[in-house]
Amino acid sequence: MKNQLLLFYCLLSAGVFAQRATTISIESKDFALVLQTDKEERLGTIYFGKKLANAVEYESIPRQDRKVDGNAGIYNSVYTPSGSWNLLEPALSIKHADGHVSTELKYVSHRTERVSDGVSLTTVVLRDPVYATEVTLFYKVYAAQNVIEQWSTLKNGEKQPVLLEKYASANLYFPTADDYWLRSYHGIWAREMKPELTRLPYGIHTLDSKLGTRTNLFQPPSFMLSFGAPATETTGKVLMANLAWSGNFKIDFEKDSYNGLRVIAGINPAASEYQLAPGQEFKTPSLIYCYSENGLGEASRNMHRWAKNYRLLDGNGTRLTLLNNWEATYFDFDEKKLVGLFAGAKKLGVDMFLLDDGWFANKYPRNGDAAGLGDWQENKKKLPSGLGYLVREATAAGVKFGIWVEPEMVNPKSELYEKHLDWVIREPQRPEHYFRNQLVLDLSNPEVQDHVFGVLDNIFTKNPDVAYVKWDCNAVIYNAFSKYLESKKLPQTQLYVDYVKGLYSVLDRLRAKYPKVPMMLCSGGGGRVDYGALQYFTEFWLSDNTDPLERVFIQWESSYFFPMIASCNHITDWSKVGLKYRNDVAMMGKMGYDIVVDHLTPDELAFSQAAVKNYRSLSDVIWQGDLYRISDPWEKPFAGVMMVSADKSRAVSFNYVVSNRYEMSLSISPIKLQGLDPAKKYRITEINLFPGTQSSLDAKAVYSGEYLMNVGFNPDMTLQRTSVVLEISEVK
Repeated sequence: MKNQLLLFYCLLSAGVFAQRATTISIESKDFALVLQTDKEERLGTIYFGKKLANAVEYESIPRQDRKVDGNAGIYNSVYTPSGSWNLLEPALSIKHADGHVSTELKYVSHRTERVSDGVSLTTVVLRDPVYATEVTLFYKVYAAQNVIEQWSTLKNGEKQPVLLEKYASANLYFPTADDYWLRSYHGIWAREMKPELTRLPYGIHTLDSKLGTRTNLFQPPSFMLSFGAPATETTGKVLMANLAWSGNFKIDFEKDSYNGLRVIAGINPAASEYQLAPGQEFKTPSLIYCYSENGLGEASRNMHRWAKNYRLLDGNGTRLTLLNNWEATYFDFDEKKLVGLFAGAKKLGVDMFLLDDGWFANKYPRNGDAAGLGDWQENKKKLPSGLGYLVREATAAGVKFGIWVEPEMVNPKSELYEKHLDWVIREPQRPEHYFRNQLVLDLSNPEVQDHVFGVLDNIFTKNPDVAYVKWDCNAVIYNAFSKYLESKKLPQTQLYVDYVKGLYSVLDRLRAKYPKVPMMLCSGGGGRVDYGALQYFTEFWLSDNTDPLERVFIQWESSYFFPMIASCNHITDWSKVGLKYRNDVAMMGKMGYDIVVDHLTPDELAFSQAAVKNYRSLSDVIWQGDLYRISDPWEKPFAGVMMVSADKSRAVSFNYVVSNRYEMSLSISPIKLQGLDPAKKYRITEINLFPGTQSSLDAKAVYSGEYLMNVGFNPDMTLQRTSVVLEISEVK
């Protein structure tokens, strides 16, 4: 017996009986993310994929440690520090109070708590044993939607300030796949959401923005990552993600020599070093991601459900149809012309009239984009009776009244610029550079935050019946310098971050006082579209490009990440494509008009009035239904999209020809529909027919859902029938 005890203690001292690893399983309805400590108490990712029925089996997953010169665990870290054992791209870089740049993170504790039905929060605490830097990782799981919202907080445990040089929101690790395929986006004004499919190479591939504001102008913080092969609508493993941050971002995809992939996403560290005082915490924005093993369609439908239930303002509510004056008048209008447009809005049948840019400023009148921005008083020449008169006249005409603002920006030719030069982001020693003839106000400054809040608060206080706001943002940040940060002796590198924090602070105040006013998020088009901003807005403007053929592609790509209820689409005179095509494309989302109603022919007016009624009757399906993409316009000469109600009793199918090639003069083959109940019977009716035309479809025919999804239905699109909208109704 003594010999056995002696052997036991010898083995224990030799490390044979190693400390049991801590395993943390973070599970949604269908997938799991599993973390585990190594012998050094470093925490790594050992599994990401389909959820196992028996959670205990996660502990049996073979470790994925990789070794470089005998050092294990550097590839799969859940939050990779820099300056110590790590040789790869870090998630965290800190310059400590003593000037050292070495950081280590060891596991301390974790817990999981219920937030609400179907929502849980797992927190994981890591700590540097030398500097007492503490990092807490947060994993908020929306189980039914298979969505995780992940962020981190960093706490300075030292007695002096430290400098955060990089501070990611999430550091994901995918152990192995044969290949990784990234679908990301690029673009510019009026050419947003151009997709790029990349087979990720070894090394680092980066998506980023350094524009300060309007950061999505060249590249949005949205992506899809497929494993093994590019996912299709119905097949393949895919991660769909959006970084919820309206400022500079950076997303790195680092493929290692073992075919593992690390994804590090967060605020762009370029020119963004952040000083953290003793005891102070810094919270990063969220990376929101959804995983599916059944293709892009399932992933996007889950993302939409999550957005409508948990993030988008009033996501399960309704939206206002509107008539906007921008493309009808631009800056050239007065009271009389606007009141005349109110009657057109009522005649058309929409809910609201939206007054766009050009209604304000007196010393430097807003008659173009080079003057007046920042001076938010009604222009007395254009609007001698003020906004209140317009609100009353709109109400008398039977429509609501909305208004355009761009409160974050200023023209150098303005009274605001003359009176508060210290409020403007500008480098005093360098020439000013303008974007759309304007500069950006310094929202790191609480006084500027009060001013921006006051712009909206003043409008609502004086005109409580204003029913809608279009919030624009057209400029980027040049010469990033803040007089406010200088006065507080804070690093200028905090400006990009504190600007966005200041913006969110203003929007928090605004929503606290005016929680239900619908607001459109606009940025010269889709220059600021992310789930950080969308928590304050009911909808967003995808692009200033309203050409319907271009819009088919922009709306298609946007629909992966954002639900139709959030997508603003307007019928305009931008394109000479027929009114029906323009209307049908705009119907695929939140519909509006930018036209002069009195310029419509009698047939065009009759068509538009009927289309508004059709849209209103189907709006619950369009806004709250499940989206199915049935024909990809990048691969075929036509686009097909369906929205299906939750009970599968109603659906609407949008079909658009996107090619004028000769062979399209013949009818296309049947399209296999999706999302219906195979056991139900359906009748298909063509709507939005132009006066004097008839449908070629048999409105009396009845089909089973099984037939429509396996055999299909031919909408009879030709070069003469380039847009076909179908209402699909259950027959009982």
